[in-house]
Amino acid sequence: MNSQDEKSPTDPLPTDQLEVTLYTRPGCHLCDEAKLQMAPALAEFGARLREVNIDADPQLSELYNLDVPVIFVADRKVAKHRIDPAQFRRQLLEARRRFGRRN
Repeated sequence: MNSQDEKSPTDPLPTDQLEVTLYTRPGCHLCDEAKLQMAPALAEFGARLREVNIDADPQLSELYNLDVPVIFVADRKVAKHRIDPAQFRRQLLEARRRFGRRN
């Protein structure tokens, strides 16, 4: 996914820990698969996973209805539907560099 400049609707601010946001919904098998594929890199980088149920917010539901899972690293959209674990790891590394983190 190359739309890395698209902003999250919530525009999370950088913290000491990288935050990965997973826009999901109950019963989404692709979301479950994405979480499993992201887990090793999340642990390696000490990143925090924040899951957001799009069905709980009409605006998010309209925005991402057919696209879940949608994954943001900090303020950049990095994937939707499926995740490439090697690319996700590179995206976490780039985000850590961008925000000057040393973990």
